[in-house]
Amino acid sequence: MMMGDPQKHRILMVSDFFYPNFGGVENHIYYLSQCLLKLGHKVVVATHSYGNRSGVRYMTGGLKVYYVPWRPFVMQNTLPTFYGLLPIIRIILIRERITVVHGHQAFSTFCHEALMHARTMGYKVVFTDHSLYGFSDVGSIHMNKVLQFTLADVSQAICVSHTSKENTVLRSGLPPEKVFVVPNAVDTAIFKPAVNRPSGPEIVIVVISRLVYRKGVDLLVEVIPEVCRLHPNVRFIIGGDGPKRVRLEEMREKHSLQDRVEMLGAVQHVQVRSVLISGHIFLNSSLTEAFCIAILEAASCGLLTVSTRVGGVPEVLPDEMIVLAEPDPGDMVHAIQKAISMLPKIDPQVMHNRMRELYNWHDVAKRTEIVYDRALKCSNQNLLERLSRYLFCGAWAGKLFCLVMIVGFLLWQLLELWQPEDDIEEVSDFSLPHNCDEDMLEENPVK
Repeated sequence: MMMGDPQKHRILMVSDFFYPNFGGVENHIYYLSQCLLKLGHKVVVATHSYGNRSGVRYMTGGLKVYYVPWRPFVMQNTLPTFYGLLPIIRIILIRERITVVHGHQAFSTFCHEALMHARTMGYKVVFTDHSLYGFSDVGSIHMNKVLQFTLADVSQAICVSHTSKENTVLRSGLPPEKVFVVPNAVDTAIFKPAVNRPSGPEIVIVVISRLVYRKGVDLLVEVIPEVCRLHPNVRFIIGGDGPKRVRLEEMREKHSLQDRVEMLGAVQHVQVRSVLISGHIFLNSSLTEAFCIAILEAASCGLLTVSTRVGGVPEVLPDEMIVLAEPDPGDMVHAIQKAISMLPKIDPQVMHNRMRELYNWHDVAKRTEIVYDRALKCSNQNLLERLSRYLFCGAWAGKLFCLVMIVGFLLWQLLELWQPEDDIEEVSDFSLPHNCDEDMLEENPVK
């Protein structure tokens, strides 16, 4: 690997969300990093510690991960400190000779602080937004202001769908020409159909989701009994856990559906395929969704998808692989009935092959590589030029953001005096041989 090649980047991925935690953002960072390593780039991940997992760890393909000794505060997010991460982020950037810092997820405080400090030190930064937010509730208003602060000075931004791009531009005020759309992908080497498709008269509908309000659990509570009444041969398998699980259990008891609604609880990512291939239809009832990687995994396993028509979901799958419905119980029941009638025409292997053509992480990595190239071409600006951007964030908020950045700049200068950059030892680069087949990504990522 020629690290001195000007075409190659040295990338620091930053987020609160990474392995051993599991989710869409975690998978995105891991698979993107692996494919960027294959393309010859240097990739390092920085996240907070998980339990006793602290310090430097190496993962499949030589992916280096800094588990910063910073404990999560709530929902795997670290406590916002503004400047607490500055010393360690500075050392990582210098030691690894980073050229691009790539932050993930709007409600990751680790991401926001790392991007802020990276821009203070003159690094090019890229931000990927994985979620959709509203404009009227208190939580969304607060998050939109934080996002406006972070994106006021980013080099480039990435969204996972066109709907997500529109949402991000409206929330942050970022110029649309600085926002790229790069979708998620699925590892088709792992998510593949069963050798023998479930046969017999029984139809199994699978739901795998966090059981929270945003995922439409209240819709499921009304839809499942009606579908079971109309179709005696339908059975549901529900995987996932969350505060809304009690609503599903109450529904199961009320309608005496214990033998037709199976509750699996939390499902580890390595077990998702085994759950999916036991069914015929995948049901997604989300009330908001930027992309929904779960329906990609289901389609790759050969399941016909029924989903609410929200957010970026209509962009994800071709019409013949998904039945869309409004987030209304009656419309969802109708969509499930339509999907049941379509099942005889569904060939799981054909669906799998189509997904392999449409979505793969190598394509995502190459498109992200273009965004990095664009970021490096952005002009360097001094502190005064950067502060002018923050002033447009609001009459009071703009002045507050300027104050935060000025204090951050002064602290950085103090660190430069206390521990000059030349006194920080740079780490040596090394590379592991990569198997170019997708089988490499099947390995257990955590070592």
